[in-house]
Amino acid sequence: MSESPELSPTDWVRNQTEKILAAGTTEAIDLMGMKVVLFTTTGAKSGKERYVPLMRVEEDGKYAMVASKGGAPTHPLWYFNVKANPQVTVQDGDVVKTMTAREISGDERAHWWELAVAAYPPYAEYQEKTTRQIPVFVLE
Repeated sequence: MSESPELSPTDWVRNQTEKILAAGTTEAIDLMGMKVVLFTTTGAKSGKERYVPLMRVEEDGKYAMVASKGGAPTHPLWYFNVKANPQVTVQDGDVVKTMTAREISGDERAHWWELAVAAYPPYAEYQEKTTRQIPVFVLE
């Protein structure tokens, strides 16, 4: 694709992404000692690539994408992009790879949710703020 992926219209998200891109590594971002992974999704309707920096939740080379949106009542827009286009580019540090995302449920979701809250404790507060179950994708 000749066009560069789009940056978020949200200032703090765009600023984080710009720092990662300028440095060439997600190590450029440190949120209270916690790591970030930069995902590149494909728009469900537009087909445009979009950057999504999220907290790093990783186990055995697999990654989770947690659609928390800070505990808002609706899913983040990227959730619908990943549902429609599960091929996602993952940048962790300076390593970039393409992985396939799938939404998880049941015991598998419970396991990854525990890992997510351990990696970023505010996820637990976000879940308490909303009536929706926060979706989790595993990327393999």
